[in-house]
Amino acid sequence: MRNPGSIASLPASALLLVSVSLAHAQSSPDPTEAGKAIFKRANCFGCHKWHGNGGGGYGGDALSLRRTVLTHEQIVETVTCGRPGTGMPYFARGSYDAAKCFEMTRQDVGDRIPPEGGVFLRSPDIEAVAEYVLVKIKGKGEPNYEECVGFFGNTSRVCDIYKAGSASIGKSSASTESVK
Repeated sequence: MRNPGSIASLPASALLLVSVSLAHAQSSPDPTEAGKAIFKRANCFGCHKWHGNGGGGYGGDALSLRRTVLTHEQIVETVTCGRPGTGMPYFARGSYDAAKCFEMTRQDVGDRIPPEGGVFLRSPDIEAVAEYVLVKIKGKGEPNYEECVGFFGNTSRVCDIYKAGSASIGKSSASTESVK
């Protein structure tokens, strides 16, 4: 006799649905992958670098996204509107025209209007970039090999400097300990 509370008492269609849902949940890609793809497509790494530490780029010295104190909403606003008076471009169509940015219109911001980004992003794309920055970049320490491979893939030689760096760090601390 079947126990009415057991899995065996479920109809076959319900069992199939549960197993498909579990398989999908286990095989779902990292939700920040979309944000990373947009980060690449919009050339955010042109100034902020792949690792988010910032530095020189076409717009000047980009701020470090690793050390940023911006919230999700502030990152969304910055990507949407850029930063007036800086090289940080805006990526939303209609910024400063149809939609105010930082409570300003194009007329209010005047010659301090930021440059237009190379591509326009839709609101969900901007949200995805903000999520990517918050989950994968903000608050992280120094970039490492695993993060580099996560960004470029394991076929790029760009990450070799991090692989060699971590090996030499281990060797140098081992040699210092042997001297003591």
